[in-house]
Amino acid sequence: MTERRPIIGGNWKMHTDLETGMALASQVADAASTFESCDVVIYPPFPYLQAIDSVISTTPLALGVQNFWPEISGAFTGEVSCQMLKDLLVRSILVGHSERRHVLHETDDLITKKVKFALAEEFQVVLCVGETLSQREAGKTLEVVLGQVRSGLDSVKTEAMEQVVIAYEPVWAIGTGKTATPKDAQSVHKSVREELVSMYDERVATSIRIQYGGSVKPENAKELFACPDIDGALVGGASLLGESFAAIIGAAC
Repeated sequence: MTERRPIIGGNWKMHTDLETGMALASQVADAASTFESCDVVIYPPFPYLQAIDSVISTTPLALGVQNFWPEISGAFTGEVSCQMLKDLLVRSILVGHSERRHVLHETDDLITKKVKFALAEEFQVVLCVGETLSQREAGKTLEVVLGQVRSGLDSVKTEAMEQVVIAYEPVWAIGTGKTATPKDAQSVHKSVREELVSMYDERVATSIRIQYGGSVKPENAKELFACPDIDGALVGGASLLGESFAAIIGAAC
């Protein structure tokens, strides 16, 4: 990796309960405390945010969330606002994760709105982009990925880009055990960075952090992180195992 500070995210999705979540957070906090050269964010399920924060509040770990609704308040049953998240000391928000796009059918327009709203509320935004297997096999990887980058960052001003992280997560590699080769992942990351030059400028493209997500494990992390345009990982299944996640953090730091 380059001089960009690596960032490792642990997306717990709809896993853990209160007891196991707090224990896992403690394990990760212990691991992260030994590495000072990277950022580590965990994204627990909503019900456990306050309990998890009580475990990590004095540690280097940052607290993130997997979703929110882009309105200040209102009649949005089942949704959570940015102000509620601020009360819980949340700092980072995932937007556009493939499961939100493909399972819960979030549109590009909604994702764009979420990105702009969360940035205006001064959260770090992790914009997730990635192609499905059928899109990959049709040779549309860059068309899809770069289109999602352009759409997700539509009207986002240069000064706000300091709060943006991009996570490239090929949909076909999430939870399947399949992983893009380091060469393939690097190629897409490089193309995303080049797209940011045309959208913004060289400074933004050089400074923004781009994570890889898609069955990242201790066994492949170091090789992925050796690629010049990969600045960390958004980790799913392996983030639920303290020892495995610690090893991935160590590979990045």
